[in-house]
Amino acid sequence: MAMKTASLKEQRPLVALAARVKTSMIRVMAFMSLLLIPYSFVFAADSVKDLQKKQKKLQQEIEHTNKMLKQTKKDETATMNKLQLIGKNIQSQKKLIRTLDSEIVALNNEMKQLRSTRDSLQNVLEHHKNDYAQMVRASHFARVQQSPLLFLLSSDSFQQLARRARYLHEFAHFRQEQVRRIEKTQADIDTQNDLLKANKSDKMTALSSRKREQENLKRDERKQQNMLNQLKSKEKDLNKQLKQQQKRVAELNKKIDEMIRKQTEKASKTSLTKEQKLLAGGFEANKGRLPWPVEKGMISGHYGKQQHPVYSQVTMDNKGIYIQTTAGMKARTVYKGEVTSCFLVGGTYAVIVQHGNYRTVYSNLSKLNVKQGDKIETKQVIGTIFTDPEQDQKTELYFQIYKDRNILNPELWITK
Repeated sequence: MAMKTASLKEQRPLVALAARVKTSMIRVMAFMSLLLIPYSFVFAADSVKDLQKKQKKLQQEIEHTNKMLKQTKKDETATMNKLQLIGKNIQSQKKLIRTLDSEIVALNNEMKQLRSTRDSLQNVLEHHKNDYAQMVRASHFARVQQSPLLFLLSSDSFQQLARRARYLHEFAHFRQEQVRRIEKTQADIDTQNDLLKANKSDKMTALSSRKREQENLKRDERKQQNMLNQLKSKEKDLNKQLKQQQKRVAELNKKIDEMIRKQTEKASKTSLTKEQKLLAGGFEANKGRLPWPVEKGMISGHYGKQQHPVYSQVTMDNKGIYIQTTAGMKARTVYKGEVTSCFLVGGTYAVIVQHGNYRTVYSNLSKLNVKQGDKIETKQVIGTIFTDPEQDQKTELYFQIYKDRNILNPELWITK
């Protein structure tokens, strides 16, 4: 019994050290798990990457609108088209500024978190270094009292020899592991410092972009006000143009409604085929995800009742949406189907495509690439959108969606 007590006494420095190292490791692991908790809160909102993607998309929208503005008449004469395009730019610029503000806030939060993480890692590094220093001192103390070989050879039994060998092995393993932990923590600190530098650079870029967009916004708001003043001074001419446009739109809507009525009446006499049911189901399943009927463009006229941009007392009731784009742009189908009608109204073409009991209508085309009876695929070119020289080179597609005879809001169906 005395012999066993003595042997344990001999082992005590190494056993105590191993216990300290294990406790230290548990403490550090718990500390690190707490350290990572804040990340779930920081990234619950829009991340910096998401905001930067949104920012890029808005910048592309502004560039596209500016391209359309360049295609208008090369003078300072105010037109409804120019006013509409500048208004769209102002909307996009305001959204962009709000997005940049959110990005700056997110970058500030990220910077705080990065600094907190770096400082916490520094504390972890200090713990690792202190533990390693204790191990070195204990190792030195053990060597002074007795060499590892003598420690093993002085064992009273084979079992004691095995235990001592295991203790020595664990001690060496803990020491190596601590070196690796120190190196890993130092590498993590270096990474945090690199992320902080990138964060500061992104923040400076965002601040610079915000300042530039605020200047652009002020400039465009001045232009918008000047154009509004000019256009209000031409009230008689504008009223005349507005009445002509309303007459053309009414004629177009009447013709489309007539074509849809004839087709649905004919279809009601027979059941949908299996293929048509599949088309209708696929079309319906893609609500909110259908591609735009143009590659690039902006919604210049929303569905339903809309206030006139110059005269607040005048409202327009749109049966579809107007998508303005650049000259030469092609119209394309939003889903596969069959061309059931191609007709001419007011000097431009319109095309109806059937998707089971759904139909899409593409109007204001100058040239057609399809004919009645054609089976077409998603995003297939239907025709070229008309560019109106009398409307300041305006290139605008009129797009509608019907379910049977019911008119639907296309903005709820196409992708955002």
